[in-house]
Amino acid sequence: MPKIKTNKTLSKRISKITNSGKVVRRKTLSQHLVHRKTARTIAESGADVQVSRTESKKIKKLIPYKK
Repeated sequence: MPKIKTNKTLSKRISKITNSGKVVRRKTLSQHLVHRKTARTIAESGADVQVSRTESKKIKKLIPYKK
């Protein structure tokens, strides 16, 4: 069987896949135009968020070798 191609853009957006199979990504709004944002918005935007179960099934098919 041939290897499956990894979707590179999705691979860069996903932080990690945990051992239990949960997909983790970074929150948005962390980099662009930071000087206008409140300190609270900047602090909250750096956090990791778990992707929903239905989306994680699709993501795992697109990035089969990410650990």
